[in-house]
Amino acid sequence: MIYLYIVAAALLGSLTIYALTGGADYGGGVLTLTAFGPRADRQREVIDHAIGPIWESDHVWLILVVVILFYGFPPVYTTIMTSLFLPVILMLVGIVLRGAAFSFRSYGSVGRAHRAWGRVFAVASLITPFFMGVTIGAVASGRVPENPEVVGDFLISWATPFGLSVGLFAVLLFAFLAATYATLEDGETAVINDFRLRAIIFGIAEAIVAGEVLWLSRSGAPRIWINLTTRAWTWPLIWLASGSALAALWGLATRRLRLARVFAAAEVLWIIWGWAFAQFPVMVEPDLTIYNASSPPVTLRLLAIALSGGAVILLPSMGYLMYIFKLHARRLAFPTHVEASGSDPPTD
Repeated sequence: MIYLYIVAAALLGSLTIYALTGGADYGGGVLTLTAFGPRADRQREVIDHAIGPIWESDHVWLILVVVILFYGFPPVYTTIMTSLFLPVILMLVGIVLRGAAFSFRSYGSVGRAHRAWGRVFAVASLITPFFMGVTIGAVASGRVPENPEVVGDFLISWATPFGLSVGLFAVLLFAFLAATYATLEDGETAVINDFRLRAIIFGIAEAIVAGEVLWLSRSGAPRIWINLTTRAWTWPLIWLASGSALAALWGLATRRLRLARVFAAAEVLWIIWGWAFAQFPVMVEPDLTIYNASSPPVTLRLLAIALSGGAVILLPSMGYLMYIFKLHARRLAFPTHVEASGSDPPTD
């Protein structure tokens, strides 16, 4: 049983890290789409510089999620990839278009072609998190048929007010995360304030849609609603997520940008964990659980060993990558305020 829990924990951990890293990359595309004013080009340059060195590596965590589902929980993988193949395919199309557009825009394209690839990148950055959220909403709704038989079965599970609202929430949440991160990516006061203002706007919009998602879950995902509000280990997560969101907005409003970044990341973490623990032990509502959908014990044992051994290499490598391209780069860009303990880039 311990191996089952190790594999399940690795799945949740990979999904969480992907949201905190890859989710911010998607949000960066939304920021590119909404760049405005006399500093619009500079805003796009900051986003490109922020995600350029690491955007491909972030997909390691999504690949890991798929691999764990495939080997650790085959019925869950089969159900999601079959019944939800439309939103999953659209999500993957968005990932491919986004990557291709970012590469073509960054290397060699100029003028009209550069702008066209920029629009493709921005739109694809909307498509992917939207259908990622839609897929999660469908998994939580209990409407996913294990054996779809007619065309309507491929729509009824995700094309619902609840599923679509979860998709919109994912877009706004990632945009809020990216804008909050971006306030520490440039030393120019005006650009920092541009991102700070947009982070506040996205944060408020995300909070409104979050309330709508919770309200719609009463009928759209009733078991999730009941478990969130009654389980002793899940309902506090709602308050932790809400408190983190308010703390992040307070940090943005008062220019405490480092604190805002920490609390924005914490909000994402509590939201994902709240959803996961509200469903536990169910993986796809209503019947597929980590117990009846898991692989044989020998497979779980080998998978747990492989994941544990791989983590020894992967986690330090990813940490070093982030250090080289983020912390070290920022020290070179802002040597004065980075060396000062707890201080933020100048914003006045």
